[in-house]
Amino acid sequence: MRSNINRRDFLKLFGAAAIGFGFRDFPPGGDPAGKRPPSFRLGRTIYSIRYYDRSSESGKELGFYNRDAVVEILEERLGEPKPTQNSIWLRTKDGWMRSSFVQPVQEQTNEPLDKIPNGGALMEVTVPYTQAWSIGDQGWKRMYRCYYGTTYWVTYAFTGVNGSRWYQIFDERYRELFAVDATHLRPIKAEELSKISPDVTDKHIEIYLKRQRFTAFEYGKPVFTTPTATGVFEGDTPLGEFRVERKTPSRHMASNLEGNEFDLPGVPWVCYIAWTGVSFHGTYWHNNYGTPQSHGCINLTPEAAKWVYRWTDPFVPADENYLEADRGTRVIVYDT
Repeated sequence: MRSNINRRDFLKLFGAAAIGFGFRDFPPGGDPAGKRPPSFRLGRTIYSIRYYDRSSESGKELGFYNRDAVVEILEERLGEPKPTQNSIWLRTKDGWMRSSFVQPVQEQTNEPLDKIPNGGALMEVTVPYTQAWSIGDQGWKRMYRCYYGTTYWVTYAFTGVNGSRWYQIFDERYRELFAVDATHLRPIKAEELSKISPDVTDKHIEIYLKRQRFTAFEYGKPVFTTPTATGVFEGDTPLGEFRVERKTPSRHMASNLEGNEFDLPGVPWVCYIAWTGVSFHGTYWHNNYGTPQSHGCINLTPEAAKWVYRWTDPFVPADENYLEADRGTRVIVYDT
């Protein structure tokens, strides 16, 4: 039976879920026009994006940002809605643009480790993007960009000819090692991956497709909720009851199927619920939560996905990068 959320539970839940998870819900607060300070200060344009003199595509087009432009966000507001994209618009020094394909990012460099522990270390990218390189007999070759919030298993650290420090990351799709600027990756500490609510024996998750909502429950009471983005077409995200059956903190997801092609390295905090590959995980290739967007997976912000990864069973120790279980946390997907 679907759990009910009373007003007191909702207010408690909203306060827990709204902290640090990308775009906040409208309302509460703010002026009647829906203006408010931005929930993040820097954004990376995931595609080429047009900007306008007001928060509407019927406004005057002032220009466009190329893909992977990093821009300062000055304000956000509810603007002109669109069936396939959320209604939140962002103001930069140049104009207004839709938020749907602007990734919230930070620009933080790190002190490189001198040595990587035996077995490797899990790390995350802390800059808008950094370049991965393949090193061979013909020199260095560009591979792909590693984007903010993505995670990788680092196996080795070394110093380049110019004295710069580099990490080797293992790519499980190509079965190769690539080099990445070590100052752009942050080691994830074991305490960051400690289990949330370890003594709770009754946990489950409900996903509501029409509402595009993800809610976690303990003993039937909601403890976390966040917008999600599920499959675009009917049946992409299957209905019914599932279990978290496999987990990994990093995955290079890719498909060569015609009409369903994608190539996404470093997908963070992956929890599989079906043998077909349906999972919930962090997302960096859109910011369109609240609207169906995926090929079938349950997309979450990286921050929300990390919380879910830590909260659900099976629990993955910090020094492991994959775990399977028969009786993971229960997941129910509703068509409501």
